[in-house]
Amino acid sequence: MFEGETIVLLAGAAAHFGVLELPWVMASGLAGCVAGDQLWFFIGRRWGPRILALRPSWQERAERVHGYLRRHQDLLIFTFRFYYGLRAVTPFAIGSAQVPPLRFCVLNFASAVLWTAVFALAGYFLGDATERLIADPRYVPYAIGGTVLVVLMVFFAMRMRRRSTASR
Repeated sequence: MFEGETIVLLAGAAAHFGVLELPWVMASGLAGCVAGDQLWFFIGRRWGPRILALRPSWQERAERVHGYLRRHQDLLIFTFRFYYGLRAVTPFAIGSAQVPPLRFCVLNFASAVLWTAVFALAGYFLGDATERLIADPRYVPYAIGGTVLVVLMVFFAMRMRRRSTASR
């Protein structure tokens, strides 16, 4: 239901509040990140061309990834998890392009370490900032107003998305 970034950010904040331990948050975030991407890579490597042949709508997206992959293979493998909207399809497309498994595994692991550290620590420090904000009574109205604003923005974004998908 939630993206990995959201879960790791929240877990990092929970670590700040003492509910979880930061090293375990980072270890589990890393394990989930690497395992999911490796699974999609090997599915793409084994069945990718056959699946893409059955799904013409996927072929265009996969071809874009393949084109970029031909020009910037290591960079794409290292950075794909930071591209919103490409995170799910990219390991599959990389696997379907028959990239060597060892190359993908090494770059995927290095990237996952960076990704996990960034989001877990961001959550940890955001937890600290939130605690400081709420602890000072002068800032409580701002915190409430900001929360209401975020909730409204999410509500309207979801509503607009539903309308755009319904009109197609």
